[in-house]
Parts: sequence; structure tokens; C-alpha cells
Amino acid sequence: MLNGKTILVTGGTGSFGHHFVEYVLAHYKPKKIIIYSRDEFKQFNMQNEFREYSRPGGVLRFFIGDVRDGERLRRAMKGVDYVIHAAALKQVPACEYNPNEAVKTNITGAMNVINACLDEHVKKVVALSTDKAVNPINLYGGTKLVSDKLFCAANAYSGDGGTVFSVVRYGNVAGSRGSVIPFFEDLIEKGEDELPITDLRMTRFWISLEQGVELVIKALEDSQGGETFISKIPSFRITDLAKAMKPDCKIKEVGIREGEKLHEIMITCEDAARTYEYEKNYIIYPHYDWWRDRNIIPGGKKVEEGFEYSSGTNKVFMTVEEIREKLKTDLDKH
Repeated sequence: MLNGKTILVTGGTGSFGHHFVEYVLAHYKPKKIIIYSRDEFKQFNMQNEFREYSRPGGVLRFFIGDVRDGERLRRAMKGVDYVIHAAALKQVPACEYNPNEAVKTNITGAMNVINACLDEHVKKVVALSTDKAVNPINLYGGTKLVSDKLFCAANAYSGDGGTVFSVVRYGNVAGSRGSVIPFFEDLIEKGEDELPITDLRMTRFWISLEQGVELVIKALEDSQGGETFISKIPSFRITDLAKAMKPDCKIKEVGIREGEKLHEIMITCEDAARTYEYEKNYIIYPHYDWWRDRNIIPGGKKVEEGFEYSSGTNKVFMTVEEIREKLKTDLDKH
């Protein structure tokens, strides 16, 4: 569906943006991919990395701009078919210390993206979310919850045949900046024989960048408006991750950090009434007067009452050996 289309990615120089560009160029023939971000140095590096596609007249285009700037967004979205909204302030401590900035980027920025997409008649928009938006206990999660609500509700302004907005939710992507894997890697490379873990009971979901991109593509293909797409993925224990990365390591429990949860939760029991299970993913459908049941995508089965999708109670847990194999396969790709 991306052949001959123009796609814009906000925050496109991040881990997701890099892999999204690689994936789309490998599987489709888009007319244009616009990287919209505010860091000119990262754009310079990305242009060099994709030099073949970044030449004048090439597929890749780079726009310096901030999602806080609505006018610049509207200019960048001229003629755009699809928008992937990946821009956000994501670091939990930074958002706690700079709450006004988190609100400006994650909430006001979301409203700017929505308005620009409506004004420029973009066909479909997929916004990236996070497990931290579920029952949030930190400001980052709180701002992303508001952002999710804004994108789902934006469908009410589109009207029939207008812009379709949906959300994709996943947790920390394996190997991405800010995840625990590069943190452990750095300590191991420095010769540390002890790895710090905030709580020995902690679990997380495992999703690769490629799986994240594939879920976004699925949302672009299937969304009718207002859905939240969530991948069916395995869980792992942080202690097992440490053993997989350094079998002889010592583990030190250092105490859970402010704004950190023991387990990732993707779907709450309150969401279960509107959640359907599919072969490779779940979809939470919206609860609005304008939503029509006929928009429910065929092939799904409604989950049981009280269902919760948590990394701590997930049916599938990875072993130490499986984690070690995933580190080789998923991380070597990027």
C-alpha cells in the first residue's frame, strides 16, 4: 500500500525512524519519505547513511522542524498520504524535571500534528504510543495517555472519507536508545562483572524494531479510525536478560526507580470489554458514540472479561537461551 505514496515520519531520525526507512525501502517503492525532526546533526548523519536515496530528486527528504511548530508541520505535510508520529520526549527523568517541555512536545505537539493532518487531508495517521501510557505513574506516561486520547478522538473531526487516525502501542524496543540492553552492553564492555537491576522480580515484553515497524504497517493497512494496535509478543525476566548477556555476572538489586513499574501492561482489564484478539496482535476499539461496530476488523475474537495483557502474567516467557538467540538475530539486523 506504500508504493507510489508519500510518507512523513515525525521524529524520523530516531531508532524507529531509521528502521522504518530501511524496511519501507526494502519492501515498497514509495514516491517520497519525509524525515521531519529538529536535530540537524542527526539528519546529516542519516543523509549520509542513506546517501543513495538522499540525493537531489531521491526518495528521502529531510525537513528541519519541531512538532511544536504547527505552521511548519502544515508546510511539511503538503501532498503527504501517510504520517507516522514518532516524535516525543521519552526519557522519564527528563520529563519529570522538565514537565512543561514534555507537555509542549507530547501533548501540544500531538494536537499540532492532528490539525496539520486534517488541514492537509492526509489519508492515514499512526501515532506511536508506549506501555507507560497505561495506568501512568510518571509524567511521560501521562502525556502519552493524553496524546493517545487526542489521536483516537481526532476521528470525530475527520468525517466520512477524511483522515483516519490510529495508535500503535508497545514497550521498550530491544536495543533501542534508552533500553536496558545497551546499558548492560556498556557496563560489560567496561569490564564490569556486576549488573545492577532495580528489582529482581521485574519483567518486560520483547519486541524488535522490525516487529514495531510491521505493526505500524498493519495499522496503516487495517485501521478504520480510533483503534489501538498491540503486538502479541513474549515476555522475559530482567535477571534472565543479564544472564544471557553475561553468564558469569553478579546481579545487584539497586531498588526500583521513580516512575518505574515492575511489569509492562499493554491492555488493562478495563480495556478488555473493547479488545479483540487476532492471530498476531490485539486491537482495542474506541468507546465513542461515533464508532460503528461495522468497523470491527474481521477475524478477531473478543477477549474474556477481566483479561489483562501484562509482561508479568504473559503466557509466553523466553528462556535465557532464547534471549541470547534473540540478541543475536534481532540486534544484528540494526
